[in-house]
Amino acid sequence: MDNAKKSVLIVEDEALVRFLIVDEFEEAGFRVSESPTATEAIEVLKTQPEFDLLFTDIRMPGSVDGWELGRRARELHPDITIIYATGYGVDDNQPVGRSFTIQKPYRFTEISQLLEEIGMMR
Repeated sequence: MDNAKKSVLIVEDEALVRFLIVDEFEEAGFRVSESPTATEAIEVLKTQPEFDLLFTDIRMPGSVDGWELGRRARELHPDITIIYATGYGVDDNQPVGRSFTIQKPYRFTEISQLLEEIGMMR
């Protein structure tokens, strides 16, 4: 499957960071949906039938953080790949299985390399 058929939901509360990563994923050929909050992202996950990838910040405003979003995403889409992004240490690491964590600040080359390694990008 080529990247154009892969879809990603990007969840990032910082508008500039979200804009930049959305642009990078679109340039890489992904169909992109975006959300500024985990709560909104859960609603998107409930209403859209297919996502291949969730790319989410961990610490966001509101009662739902990226860890909980990952759990809810996996309940709704059991095969979804999850990449967590954080500017903090991962000592409170609570990822779901078959997920990955990227340290902020990141470059898209790091993300694309990871996506290539796991077979989501050629």
